[in-house]
Order: sequence, then structure tokens, then C-alpha cells
Amino acid sequence: EGFGDARITVLSDLGHAADESRLDGRARDLLATSTAELSLLCIECSDAEGYSTIPGLPDDCFEHDGQLSKRPVRIAAVCALAPKPGQVLWDVGAGAGSVGIEWARTDPRCRAIAVEHNAARADAIERNVSRLGVPTTVRVVRGGAPEALAGLDSPDAIFVGGGGSREGVLGTCWDALRAGGRLVAHAVTLETEALLVQWWKQRGGDLSRLSVEHATPIGTFTGWQSLRPVVQWSVVKGDQ
Repeated sequence: EGFGDARITVLSDLGHAADESRLDGRARDLLATSTAELSLLCIECSDAEGYSTIPGLPDDCFEHDGQLSKRPVRIAAVCALAPKPGQVLWDVGAGAGSVGIEWARTDPRCRAIAVEHNAARADAIERNVSRLGVPTTVRVVRGGAPEALAGLDSPDAIFVGGGGSREGVLGTCWDALRAGGRLVAHAVTLETEALLVQWWKQRGGDLSRLSVEHATPIGTFTGWQSLRPVVQWSVVKGDQ
């Protein structure tokens, strides 16, 4: 990720008279070096800026099969979820895990549970979690909602990015949410959109339609290309 010149010191088996050791070098030179199981890794970063912890990572940061909340829509989702230090997010129908990862990156105390029934996507989420720096604060749960939601840590916020039209998903999420918790759901199909409209009429909150256009080449000229519109329902439990 651009940190190949970072200086690394590996201190192994500290306090063991016979085996204690120290290894120094650049990150790119030490990638294939084996170390003791008990080691202290010290990294002095240099010559790379890394990624901001503000939501809005580039789409190509994530491994995905097309099931990805695109950057402008993802920013809207995370901002509506309003992460606070120490809070827990359910990312239901997580796809590539991008919303849960963005949530967790806002503060080391934030945790996310990414629920995904597709095995290949769940594998990709685990790789994204590891590569983007939140391996201990994002947990991947393999299974379909609402069944896979049983027994999970109580959420402070819930994002429903996929499977919102499946029977029982929104109801289970709503019941699990504490008073004052936030729920954000996205719809790209008419069926899920109709369901969100019903919930909005019953529970209140904000209903928005997000439409984004990017400048792209048209032959030797440039024109606007639209992303698929997304309907966002955002509500704080108790706003009725």
C-alpha cells in the first residue's frame, strides 16, 4: 500500500537469554523473512500518506464482485449512521463489507459485524478487513438475515445494504435496535423501494433518492454517465 520504505525493527523472544534477537530493515526487504512466534514489531512509516479515516475510500480499495456501495453512496450511508467511539454496527447484506469497514476506520473503538450469506463475498470481506486495517474490530458472520442476526451483540446502528426486501429482515433489525439507535437502509430495486416507503410512512425519518453522475468519455468528447439511483431511508428509533 505504498509503505515499502517503512523502517521495521523486529524484536523476538525478549528476555530469553539464548534466543533473544533483533532484526532491522525496510518493509519490502523483510516481507519473506520468518520470525519467532513471539515478536514485537516496530514500524516507522515513511514516504506514503496512507488513507484518511474520513469515510470515502476509493472503490478500488475493495475486492468485490460488483456488490459494492459506490463511494458517494457509501459516504451518505456512513454519515447517516453517525458512528461514535465504542458503538457497534450491524452491516446486513454486507457485500464487500465497505460500509462496516468505513465505520470501523472512523475510530479504533468502533466495531462492526458484517453479515453476508454468500461465501465468496464473505471471504472477500475478510481480506478487505485485513488489508484496510480493521482485522480486530470487524467481525464477519456467514449466513442470511434475519436468521444470522440471532445472538449478535446489540447494535447501536444498523445498515441494510442487501436483502432488505427479504421477509423479516427490517422487522428483526428494528426490534434489535436500541432506543436512539440509527437505521439506514438502501434500495436499488422497485420492490425494496416500495418496502422502504411503507416503513418510512410508519416510522418516520428521512427518505432520499441519491443520484450521482460521473464525467466519462463519449468518443472524443465528454458526457455524464449516471450511476444506478439509490433510495436511502434513514431513521432514529423513536422518531415517529
